[in-house]
Amino acid sequence: MKKKAIILLSGGLDSITVLALAKSQGYRCYALSFDYGQRHNSELVAAHNIAEVYNVVEHKVIDMGLGSIGGSALTDNKIAVPDLPQEGIPVTYVPARNTIFLSFALGWAEVLHCTDIFIGVNALDYSGYPDCRPKYIEAFQIMGRLATKSGIEEKEQLQIHTPLIKMKKSEIIKTGIVLDVDYSITHSCYDPISKGQPCGRCDACQLRLKGFAEAGTVDPLNYPEIQL
Repeated sequence: MKKKAIILLSGGLDSITVLALAKSQGYRCYALSFDYGQRHNSELVAAHNIAEVYNVVEHKVIDMGLGSIGGSALTDNKIAVPDLPQEGIPVTYVPARNTIFLSFALGWAEVLHCTDIFIGVNALDYSGYPDCRPKYIEAFQIMGRLATKSGIEEKEQLQIHTPLIKMKKSEIIKTGIVLDVDYSITHSCYDPISKGQPCGRCDACQLRLKGFAEAGTVDPLNYPEIQL
């Protein structure tokens, strides 16, 4: 029997690569996405398409209203998505987002009798979010082992897998290419223009474009407002 794994699936470049890696390692994959009050649903459309392409066992979309507390350009329309990189932690950081997402994954893992959770966090080419760093993941894993029935009673302990955490974006893309990942079905943009097309200006678009350039290949997405 193949081991089960929960994959946090945002619909972006990193999460599809993590899903492809987990599948290549023989896991039966359960995908978990979140409608958390983000500005647009483009990433959820992408996550749905990715889940179908990879034939996951089940894909859950959790509905929650992080927009009600605000504090992020991704959930609060009063805060603009910046075009230029920011010093320190940017306004696109969503307070406690990965803690909330991983907590849901932890709960579902208990129900599924699963001890493996995959998340596509990265601490090299990334926006500087505090909940994407190795120390944070290590701390959450310890908490998860202490806070759950399975962590106390089971011999097999919770493992939070972060296969991309020490990779540059270009290395992630090269890994995906080896795994035949179709990056044309992904979405990374924080502030898409009409029909969900990427703006090409926000931090997420810039990191993505830089990664494809350094990988020596072309991003398959169309950026209508910039010249590539």
